Amino acid sequence: MSRQRHQPGGARAGRRTFLARTTALGLAALVPPLAAQSGYPAKTIRIIAPVQPGGGVDLVARTIADRLGRVLGVSIVVENLSGGGGVVGSLATARAAPDGYTLMVGYVGTHGTNPAVRKLPYDAIRDFTPIAMVGGTPNVLVVAPSLRVATLDELVVYAKANPGKLSYGSAGPGTLTHLAMEQLKIAADVDAVHVPYRGIGPAFVDLLGGQTQLMFPGLAAALPHIRAGKARPLAVTGTRRHPLLSDVPTFAEAGYPGFDGVQWYGIVGPANLPAPIVKRLNDEINALLANPELAERLSAEALEPMPMTPEEFGRYMRDDIARWSKLAKERKIEIAD
Repeated sequence: MSRQRHQPGGARAGRRTFLARTTALGLAALVPPLAAQSGYPAKTIRIIAPVQPGGGVDLVARTIADRLGRVLGVSIVVENLSGGGGVVGSLATARAAPDGYTLMVGYVGTHGTNPAVRKLPYDAIRDFTPIAMVGGTPNVLVVAPSLRVATLDELVVYAKANPGKLSYGSAGPGTLTHLAMEQLKIAADVDAVHVPYRGIGPAFVDLLGGQTQLMFPGLAAALPHIRAGKARPLAVTGTRRHPLLSDVPTFAEAGYPGFDGVQWYGIVGPANLPAPIVKRLNDEINALLANPELAERLSAEALEPMPMTPEEFGRYMRDDIARWSKLAKERKIEIAD
């Protein structure tokens, strides 16, 4: 009987011991992530540039990697994962562990125009964490010098008087250089034949050679040709004139409001990135953007710093996707991969 009376007390003690051990194990399971966040970063970070080396995305990736690595005290490497107009790099980022060690330069292509015109294997909003906007450069409407027009109004008059005679190059179907021109065709009620290329470089070759007459590139890509007198700027996107082209009006000044799209670049990570890591990265990147040396470095490439909170950056991306989705629907633009 004494043995039977002893069993309930022993069972209760056993249960208490089991519960105590289970609680301890549960708390212990929380320690590594918390410790990892408080000790972040503790190893090399990679920033994926979802394009080939060269160009604005690559420049932003390497500029941020160099300076951010110094302030964080770790090595940050840039990995170029090109393909599918940014799809390959974006998918690799979306599938990465949300631990802050895989980041990506999200830009107007991956998180603006692509979602508007393509069926993607990921969701550009739900599958990513917005971290920090870096900056943007306006787009500029340029014409070949052989086309004897000096203003946007003169171009519109010429286009209406010569239907079907103008063609424009783009960096590819569904890119900002394509959609921005389609926006102009609607606003000015003019027509021009779209000639898509594999990148802005080849498109410029044919513009300079006279095979096409118009283009709507980012200012960073257009500036060398404008300065050399090989391309004539007519108007820039954005809400104010760009200091590097102070004599070129905005589209709004030229009578065409609503041309606010820019070639923008920011830093994103996989979905569910811990808030402390996001805040740390956002604080550090915004501090870098406030540094006059970095602002001057970006300005030399026609990039204007655009610091934002993660929440503001997330809204900016959603608004950009909505802007280009509306245009793509109006022009029935859908890219089949």
